[in-house]
Amino acid sequence: MFHLPRIPFRVRGLLLCLLLCLLAGNRVHAQDLTITPDVVYGHKHGMALTFDVFQPVEDAKGVGVLFIVSGGWYSSWQPPEKMQGFTKPLTDKGFTVFAVRHGSSPKYALPEIVEDVRRSVRFIRLNAKQYGVDPERLGVYGGSAGGHLSLMLGTASDEGDAKASDPVLRVSDRVAAVVALVPPTDLRICVWESPESLPAYKGFPALDLPLSEAGKVSPLVHVSPDDPPTLVISGVQDKLVPIRHSHDIRKAFEEHHVINKLVLFEEAGHGFQGETFAKAMQELVAWFEKYLLQNEAVDASVSVE
Repeated sequence: MFHLPRIPFRVRGLLLCLLLCLLAGNRVHAQDLTITPDVVYGHKHGMALTFDVFQPVEDAKGVGVLFIVSGGWYSSWQPPEKMQGFTKPLTDKGFTVFAVRHGSSPKYALPEIVEDVRRSVRFIRLNAKQYGVDPERLGVYGGSAGGHLSLMLGTASDEGDAKASDPVLRVSDRVAAVVALVPPTDLRICVWESPESLPAYKGFPALDLPLSEAGKVSPLVHVSPDDPPTLVISGVQDKLVPIRHSHDIRKAFEEHHVINKLVLFEEAGHGFQGETFAKAMQELVAWFEKYLLQNEAVDASVSVE
């Protein structure tokens, strides 16, 4: 059984939903997997930013995928052995997975959180040889807030600052493929100041952001032709992140000729369970196999289950 920290009720509820939907019961035996916990990729105010590494012992493909651990822009810690449901579908296929935690709301605002996940990509790319992965074949995925942050890495990355004193910041934070589950894509309609903001959003301190700043952390605003292949998976019945978010970013991807796919589950809401969860993970794994292992290009499409 896992325990959530003392955080606002609505945020706690979302985290519980995400964990129940994404955690699978199967454990990976030690001989199949090497787990390196709590790798420090940066520091903030004397505290460490960390990720866990899940590396297949046999048949590793030399490809890395970041899993953004985030619900309500709160990044909770779990013992690595209890997180393998997030990672097993990928490690079983030879991917090395990095479970990335960021500085959490409400202590840190959304722009700071985005910078954390950017730094994680830079750090992994800089140290790719150590982890046995190709620095140009890195993917990213996450659900809800983690999906939003994954899309930010896909749409708003950069090549690094060559003049930075910190060697990590000199490195690119671009990724080669993205999968986002039930992601908010336009925070201009989510932040508290927005007239379109839903009452439920008052439970998410990260959304207490000036409307004038919301576009800077909205993936929809940053879509451009050089974005990586992106898969979005959403539930049509989602009341917390309405399906509009997914349709809007797909339209933007189409307009900019970005390879993309939108998978919709007609009966699902904000979070997937049972067969729906299994199908979502199949889509996720297939996407990374296609664009990180095979590097194939296909026409953008919409798949409705």
